[in-house]
Amino acid sequence: MDRRRVLLVAAAVVAALGTVLVFLYVKGADQRAQDRFATAQVLVATAQIEQGETVAAAAAGGKLALEPVASDQILPGAATTTEGISDLQVLTTMYPGEQMIPEKLGKDAGVASALPIPAGKVAIAVNLSDPARVAGFINPGSEVAVIYSGKNPATGQPFTRTLLTRATVLAVGSSTPAPIAGKQPTANAPAETVARTLLTLALSQDEAQRILFAQGSGQLTFALLTKQAKLSDTSSVDSTNLFAKR
Repeated sequence: MDRRRVLLVAAAVVAALGTVLVFLYVKGADQRAQDRFATAQVLVATAQIEQGETVAAAAAGGKLALEPVASDQILPGAATTTEGISDLQVLTTMYPGEQMIPEKLGKDAGVASALPIPAGKVAIAVNLSDPARVAGFINPGSEVAVIYSGKNPATGQPFTRTLLTRATVLAVGSSTPAPIAGKQPTANAPAETVARTLLTLALSQDEAQRILFAQGSGQLTFALLTKQAKLSDTSSVDSTNLFAKR
């Protein structure tokens, strides 16, 4: 076999091999395209589903429907039926287009609080005037001391003492006008008012009880603290020691 014939045979083999490779590539591309655009029916939110709403209620309200979703977009565990999950609640708000997956379902969704209350604490609101809340410089996250001014139940004498040395402010509410104590309105002089604002504290049970009692029997004032501030609640000030040096 001469050289030319050998080259022709080799070229034919290469051409045949190339044809086979092209065929295999095209076939694989077709399969990949089919896999990519293949769809399956899964449960999808068609309207907003609120936290705590059951799957059955959402389905009855037309908020859930079986819709085709591309195979490569289906989330693990996505539900295809409400059977077996109809009594479960949605743990977090679901928005239109979201798939119904196990992570979003539970037996008791609970009701999330809008306040970031620390574990073991309760939230108590106190109504204060501008001077009693450091002229509005107290904000959510501020740390404050609570100072009480009232009358000694034994002697009837007025006194002032630190009630709580440190507490965290969770929220600052809206302001409302309130009449100034001791200022009686007349026909020629309308009632004078002072702005009062609700401040919400994170407190233990004991602290909350003390605050509520003090709020009803005297006057509370908040003192804005720094991280380094250290107050004592062991002494009080009254008329007998007002000018005493400590």
